[in-house]
Amino acid sequence: MERGSAVASCCAEHPDAEALAAFAAPWRVGQAIVSSTRGELPGLVGALRRRFDRVVEFTPATPVPLKNDYLTPATLGRDRLAAAVGAAALYPGRNVLVVDFGTAVTFDLVTADATFRGGCISPGLSLRFKALHDYTARLPLSEPCEGECLVGRTTDEAVRHGVMNSLAFETEGYIDRVRGQWGDVCVIFTGGDAKYFAKRIKNTIFADCNLVLVGLDRILEAYST
Repeated sequence: MERGSAVASCCAEHPDAEALAAFAAPWRVGQAIVSSTRGELPGLVGALRRRFDRVVEFTPATPVPLKNDYLTPATLGRDRLAAAVGAAALYPGRNVLVVDFGTAVTFDLVTADATFRGGCISPGLSLRFKALHDYTARLPLSEPCEGECLVGRTTDEAVRHGVMNSLAFETEGYIDRVRGQWGDVCVIFTGGDAKYFAKRIKNTIFADCNLVLVGLDRILEAYST
């Protein structure tokens, strides 16, 4: 990240310190933040600290530039909190609803006073498709689709559009309810499956696939001050 914008990104199933250092080398990276949703990574953190001037491990104890109103902060997903920090940084002084379309879909509210209020967690697209396939005898394992349809004419179409519509309607309903309670709310879509819903949801929304990275960058900056 540079000045709040992503310069480059890469994905690896099993990242290691050498690969990360090689990736960062062209940009002369001097500091890093490590965040994991699968538990602590002491080996990776230690290796990175031997390579970079400063490494912050993002844990529930890490200070963030956001008040956290969550009652169980130790169980709060770090990606959720980082996205909330990113939302507050991008839209200061506004109520913001972050909808993250990943393995799970999360709906998280940040209020205009820079407070993370909490949210809801729901099954994501892949989980919905897999559940229909795994827990029925004959339904196929279908995949997401771009188009909109209310009446599927094959079983595969019925599953595809049933899952897509269920999540779209759920999201629209959640946005409407939040706006009914909190008034003016800016909505941000993020996550790998956000591309399927950014155009079809009938609300004013912004899409930002790097929202978690923006938040982690902001946390790193705040931690160093």
